[in-house]
Amino acid sequence: MRELQRARLFLGVLLTMSLVILTVDHRAGVASPLWPLRSAGSWFFGTVERIGGSVARPVGGFVAALVNAPGAQAELDRLKTENAKLRAGLASNRLDAVRSTELRKLLGTAGLGGYKIVTASVVARRGQPGFEDAVQIDVGTRDGVRPEMTVLNGEGLIGRVVQVSSDTSTVVLISDPASAAGARLEGGQEIGVVHGVGENGRLVRFRLLDSTAPITRGGRIVSFGSQRGAPYVAGVPIGVIERVEATPGELTRIAYARPYADLTALDVVGVVVRAPAKDPKDAVLPREPQVAREAALPRARGGQPRPRDRQGAVSPRKEGAR
Repeated sequence: MRELQRARLFLGVLLTMSLVILTVDHRAGVASPLWPLRSAGSWFFGTVERIGGSVARPVGGFVAALVNAPGAQAELDRLKTENAKLRAGLASNRLDAVRSTELRKLLGTAGLGGYKIVTASVVARRGQPGFEDAVQIDVGTRDGVRPEMTVLNGEGLIGRVVQVSSDTSTVVLISDPASAAGARLEGGQEIGVVHGVGENGRLVRFRLLDSTAPITRGGRIVSFGSQRGAPYVAGVPIGVIERVEATPGELTRIAYARPYADLTALDVVGVVVRAPAKDPKDAVLPREPQVAREAALPRARGGQPRPRDRQGAVSPRKEGAR
C-alpha cells in the first residue's frame, strides 16, 4: 500500500515539474534555457520522420500499384483501342479523299468524251481462263453491265468486260497479252493495234499498220473504236509512246507505249454502257505543253509537219501521196 502511495506521490511531483517547466519555457520563448534541447529534439524527431517517410512511400506506392493494377491495365487497353480506332478513321478519311479525287477525274473524262458510264470499284485481281491480267468489279447485270463493254478510269483505257454476273463483272486489262484494241495516233489517221505485253502493265505494244508511217517517241495514242462501240469506244486515251523499234522490210511498225492508267493500282473505274453519238477524236487526251504537242504530231513523208486547217486539225494526206 505504501509503495502505491509513493508511486502516486512521485507521479504527482513529475507532473507538477512538467507543468512548471512548460510554463517557464513558454513564457521565456527563445530565451528559455530549454530552447537548445527543444531544437535538438525537433531536429532528431524530424529526421526520423523523413527517413521513415522515404522508406514507407515506395512500399506504399508498390502496395497501391498492386491494388490498382487491374484498373490500370483496363485503362491502358481502352486507350490502345481508342488509338487504333483513331488511326483507322484517319486512314479511312485519306482513302475516301483519294477515291473522291479519282471519281471526279473519271466523271470529267466521261463528260469530255460523251460516254455514259456506270461507276464501280475494283474489288479483286483475279485470273480468268485464257487471260493473265484481269480484275473483278462490283457492278453487274443489275447495273446494266454487259460483256464486251469498255472500262476506263479518269486517266485512260483500262480494258473490256468479258464476264458478268448479277452483281460483279470480270474485266480483262489492256496489259494482258491476249488483249487487242484498235488504236490511232493523235492528230492523224494512222491506225494500229495495241496488245498487252505483261511487264505488270508498265508498257503495251502498238503495232502500226503502215510500216512507212512516221512514229516518234512522245506520240500519244487513243482508242480507234469498234463497231457500235463494242468492245471499245473511240477516243479514250491509251498511252504515250516511249520507244520505237526498227522494223526494216516489215509490213508494220512496232512501238511501245506507257499506259496513262496505272494498271497495277486500280480502284475507281467506269463501265461505258452507252457509246458517244460522235467520235470525240483527241478531245479526251490530257493537255500538254505546246512544244511537246508539236513534236508528237505526225509528219509528212518529207519530214515536215503536216499542214493544219483553220481549226488546227491535221490535214489528211492527199490521195496517192507517198
